[in-house]
Amino acid sequence: MVRIRLSRAGRKKHPVYRMVVMDSRAPRESKYIDYIGTYDPILKTGNINVEKAKEWIAKGAQPTERALKILKQFGYEEQKA
Repeated sequence: MVRIRLSRAGRKKHPVYRMVVMDSRAPRESKYIDYIGTYDPILKTGNINVEKAKEWIAKGAQPTERALKILKQFGYEEQKA
């Protein structure tokens, strides 16, 4: 299963997360399929490409709970079926 999830980067005690598309069985810092953007939880800022995330979700990728929450902060709206 392909998931949209966070991969940790940054320095010690100041994490910065990359939002990436990767296989759900892969380790957190392993190779990813596609890069969507970055998020800094301390400053609550980031650079997320919401359009790219929408494309992946349309293809069947499922965001994790945390990734979905961050996507909503940056303007993502779930499609109601």
